[in-house]
Amino acid sequence: MRVAAALKAKGGEEFAKPGSIIEIKFVKGESLSLTASRLLALMILTAGGDAWEDRPHRMRKADIRRGHKGNERISDMLEELHRTLFAVDDRSWRGKKATLRFSLISRSREETEEDGGEAGWIEWEFTPDARRLIQASATYAVLNRQAVLGFRSSYALKLYELGALRLHRRQATWKGDMQALRAALGIPPEVYADFAQLRRKVLTKAKAEIDQLAHFRVEWREIRQGRTVTEVEFRFEPKGAPEVIETVDELDRHSSGRKARRDGTAETVSVAHTIATVAKALTGPTESEKTFPRGSLTYEAPELHEIGLRHGGGWSVDMMAGAYRQHMGNRLEKLRGKKLIDSWKGFCESWLSRRGRP
Repeated sequence: MRVAAALKAKGGEEFAKPGSIIEIKFVKGESLSLTASRLLALMILTAGGDAWEDRPHRMRKADIRRGHKGNERISDMLEELHRTLFAVDDRSWRGKKATLRFSLISRSREETEEDGGEAGWIEWEFTPDARRLIQASATYAVLNRQAVLGFRSSYALKLYELGALRLHRRQATWKGDMQALRAALGIPPEVYADFAQLRRKVLTKAKAEIDQLAHFRVEWREIRQGRTVTEVEFRFEPKGAPEVIETVDELDRHSSGRKARRDGTAETVSVAHTIATVAKALTGPTESEKTFPRGSLTYEAPELHEIGLRHGGGWSVDMMAGAYRQHMGNRLEKLRGKKLIDSWKGFCESWLSRRGRP
């Protein structure tokens, strides 16, 4: 919750989602649709560090509907969140193993009367069980709002959240049998009963979306007994600096044509050309748009130095900065603002992932 509060105060596109909510299991036969999953993510983003408190939270409808003129889908999403049950392992009053089932939100209010140009608000409260789960979570994932809203598959969104949760652990992997995989991604038991279908319809499509929109890549390994796939292991790896730039570019583009760009059927533009185009469009080197300094980050770029400390795992920031300059070469002179920050952050995460802690 401290991380969530800090990210909300900082502003920007990143927000923290508690690991306990990401790893929560759906009751058998239930799952959230893509739109309801997005709404839940926006609710957690909006609540920030106050999500565990017994109080209402509020959000504009305009922040939910994303260009859709009508609000009827918001009602459907709220009702879906109300009726979907989740399950966690618990203990009974006798100390026996038990399963606790509950909803995430207890009640909500949706304004139905529009006031002039005001599109209305929604208000909701998390259930006591959800608040306790959020408050007790010792882990969290840092998600990107644009990426969350950009996914077109609910399974890709769930796998993205699982990857973001595990990305910075010593072993950035997730492993489970078929039952655990279905529970984690919310795949109903009667859907894609054949693993070849599940691979084609779920895993391959989810990987393509994550590799395009996330700040990391995902690979998976199938573990078999004979010809039968019994377990799947996912591995999550931070992207290098050039790939992070491509991801930031893609998130800034309109979603139309995204699948064509992902499949390689649309005209592509090289990373170097994109950087040059953006650099040319910048009006001037404001404080937030300076190039990567040639000297020590400690004195010349405190914000970049802080990123190195936070994401470099204890390695010398100036040592990583030297390697980053060499890695980027001439492209570095054309990076500015958010793209420079995201590229530098991605490089630090990749450095730590490849070398471990010093």
